[in-house]
Amino acid sequence: MSETNSNPIIFYDGVCGLCNRLVQFVLKHDKRDYFRFAALQSDLASATLRRHNRDPHDLDTVYVVVEYKQPTERLLARSDAILFLLKHLGGVWKLAAVGKILPRTIRDGIYGLVARNRYRVFGKFESCMLPEPKHRAKFLDD
Repeated sequence: MSETNSNPIIFYDGVCGLCNRLVQFVLKHDKRDYFRFAALQSDLASATLRRHNRDPHDLDTVYVVVEYKQPTERLLARSDAILFLLKHLGGVWKLAAVGKILPRTIRDGIYGLVARNRYRVFGKFESCMLPEPKHRAKFLDD
């Protein structure tokens, strides 16, 4: 898993329709092959979240782990995670960085509203999605 040391990992709710759309969006626009993925339901996510004193059973939050298992490892949550991933997709998506001008409490408030309604609006799957074979190496779930 040394590859993950330089690749941020996106932890997402594996059964959430919106989260799966986010993963598909990142896969499509990640031209530099920068991001890796793991479902929040995975052992990898659970262990990492516990290291950061976060509840591994809270599926309402998307996280990005930067510098995984390095002394400088950071865990970005909610709107900070979304803004980070959009910025690092490059191109026009970098413009999302202007979202940082809003206070985190406002950004996370909007994020929370979407998170609370995501299953109702975007649906819920019975199990985590299986990635296409060409993307399988990007998924670090157990």
